[in-house]
Amino acid sequence: NISEYAIVSNKAYKLMRKLLPGPYTFVLPATKEVPKLLQNKRKQVGIRVPDHPVILEVVRQLGHPIISTTCQEVEDDLPCADIWEIKDRFGLQIGMGIDGDYIYPEFSTVVSIEDDDVVVLREGKGDTAPLFS
Repeated sequence: NISEYAIVSNKAYKLMRKLLPGPYTFVLPATKEVPKLLQNKRKQVGIRVPDHPVILEVVRQLGHPIISTTCQEVEDDLPCADIWEIKDRFGLQIGMGIDGDYIYPEFSTVVSIEDDDVVVLREGKGDTAPLFS
């Protein structure tokens, strides 16, 4: 479904095929299918396919990708221990929760690919070496 929401060059396709699912977010030119609210000023969209069995199964069962904005950090910056603590802290702000084990918060490596130019926007959990090999 990625090509429905992003313009995927040959270079981007090869890298994404090699590295996803995994700890990377690829920033690519957005197609017209992406709501303007989810695009940045440069009309780009971030594509993330995490390597987590619960998330992959939710997407498989839905039959389509999940489109969302980036989750902002909580003021006190403390991780939530379990789904009940999340419910207590966020209440009605959350429409649904899945107890899928604890996920250790680590940033993905964010990579912009436009016109086959690869630029690392943020180093994170994903190794940057495969991006340039």
